[in-house]
Amino acid sequence: MTPISVLITIAAYFVILFLISYLAGRKADNEGFFVGNRKSSWYVVAFAMIGSSISGVTYVSVPGMVAVSGFSYLQMVLGFVAGQFLIAFVLVPLFYRMNLVSIYEYLENRFGMSSYKTGAWFFFISKMLGAAVRLFLVCLTLQLLVFDPLNLPFILNVVATVALVWLYTFQGGVKSLIWTDSLKTFCLIVSVVLCIYFIASDLNLSFGGMVATIKDSDLSKMFFFDDVNDKRFFFKQFFAGMFTMIAMTGLDQDMMQRNLSCKNFKDSQKNMITSGISQFFIISLFLMLGVLLYIYGAQNNLFTPQDVAQGRMSSDEVFPLIATSSYFPMIVGILFIIGLISSAYSAAGSALTALTTSFTVDVLGIKNKKEDEVVKLRKRVHVGMAVVMGLVIVVFNLLNNTSVIDAVYTLASYTYGPILGLFAFGIFMKKPVRDKFVPLVAIASPFLCLILQKNSEAWFGGYKFSYELLILNALFTFIGLCLLITSPQPSPKERE
Repeated sequence: MTPISVLITIAAYFVILFLISYLAGRKADNEGFFVGNRKSSWYVVAFAMIGSSISGVTYVSVPGMVAVSGFSYLQMVLGFVAGQFLIAFVLVPLFYRMNLVSIYEYLENRFGMSSYKTGAWFFFISKMLGAAVRLFLVCLTLQLLVFDPLNLPFILNVVATVALVWLYTFQGGVKSLIWTDSLKTFCLIVSVVLCIYFIASDLNLSFGGMVATIKDSDLSKMFFFDDVNDKRFFFKQFFAGMFTMIAMTGLDQDMMQRNLSCKNFKDSQKNMITSGISQFFIISLFLMLGVLLYIYGAQNNLFTPQDVAQGRMSSDEVFPLIATSSYFPMIVGILFIIGLISSAYSAAGSALTALTTSFTVDVLGIKNKKEDEVVKLRKRVHVGMAVVMGLVIVVFNLLNNTSVIDAVYTLASYTYGPILGLFAFGIFMKKPVRDKFVPLVAIASPFLCLILQKNSEAWFGGYKFSYELLILNALFTFIGLCLLITSPQPSPKERE
C-alpha cells in the first residue's frame, strides 16, 4: 500500500469514529464521562469489551509469535477466562455495593488514604506504561508505512497519533467509548476473518483443508507439560493468565469503568463472562492466521519460522509485511490497517480516559468541588495525560529491545503486583494495617521480584521466571501487609 492509501483509510475510519463519539458523548456530564451514567446495556458492553481487551499488540504480535510459542498463548487465555469468572463473582458485586467511581476508593475505605494513593499511583504508572507500549507498536507500523516513505520524523508520528486519541475521547469519556469500542470490535473481527479467507484462498485451501493444515502444523501445538523451566509450561501460563486478568482487568480502572457502566452488578457479570469466553475464540483466530502467514511466507520464499526464532526477523513484522505489500489485493492491506487502527486506538483511548479519571478522582480529588470546577480540572488533566503518553512512547522507542507483547506482560508483572496484593489482603484479611507504611511495602515488592528474576537460574536449578512474577509480586505485598497488621482502634463510645 502507498502512504496516501494508508492515510485515506485511516481518515475514513476516523470520520466514522468521530461521528459516533460525538453522537454518544455530546450530552455527557461528569458521571457520563467517568461511568457512563450506569445506563449501558450489558450485551453492548460485552461486545465493546472484546475490542478493548484485544489491543494493537494482539493484532500484530500474536500471529507472529506462533513461530516460537506455537499456540501456547491459549494456555494463558484459558487463565484469562478463569480470571474473568473470579472478577465477575468476587469483585463486581463488591464494587457495585460500594457504588464506586474509582475502584481505588475501596483502598481508602479499607485501609486509609496512604493505601488509596498507593493503589492509584501504581495504576497510573502501570496503565501509562502499558498504553504507551501498545501505542508504540502502532507508531512503528505507521512509521514504516507512512512516515518513513514521506521522510517525516518519528516525533511527528507520535504527536499525530496521540492527538487523534485525545480528540475522540475528550468529550464523552466512557459514554463515548462503549459505542466507539463496539465499532472497533466489529472492524477487528471482520478484518481478521477476511484476512484468513484471502490468505487461505491464495493457498488454495478450502475451509476443511485450512483447518486440517493448521491442525497438522508443528506451529499449532497448544499444551506444554514437559519442562517446568520452559516459559510455555502449562501451569506457568495458566496461573499467570488468571492473575494477570484479575490485575489488568478486575483491578484496572480502565477496564472496570466499562463494567461499572452497566445498570446493575448482574448485568456486569453477564458482560464479564460473555466477553471472556469470546476473547478465547477471537485470539484463536489470530493464532490460526499466524500459521497461515508462515505457511505462505515459506511457500513464497519470504521468511520461515526459523528466521524469527533465530532473530533474523522480528515476529512483529510478519503480519504487516504480508498484509500491506503487493502479494494480495489491496483490500487485504486496507483490512489490516482498519483492524490495527481499530484495536490500537480502542486500547489507547480507553487508557487515556481511565488515566484521566483516576488522576482526577484519586490523585487530585474532586470531593467538595462544584460540577463546573470538576469539568475544567478533568479537561486539563486529559490534555496532560495525552502529553505524558506521547513522551513515554518516544522514550520507549529509544530503549526498546524486546518484543512488544512480552514487554506488556513483563511491565504488568512488576506494576500490577502490588495492586493485586493490596486488594487480596483487603478482601481476605479482615484486619487493619499501619496505613502510612503501605507505600514502602508496595515499592519493595517489585524490587524483590527483580532480584529473584535476575538470580533464579542460579538459585533454583535453572528455573526461569515468566509472567508468574505477577503472583510473587502480589504475594510479597500480601506478606508485607501481614507484617503491618495492627489492633483495631476503639470507637469513641468504647473509649468512654
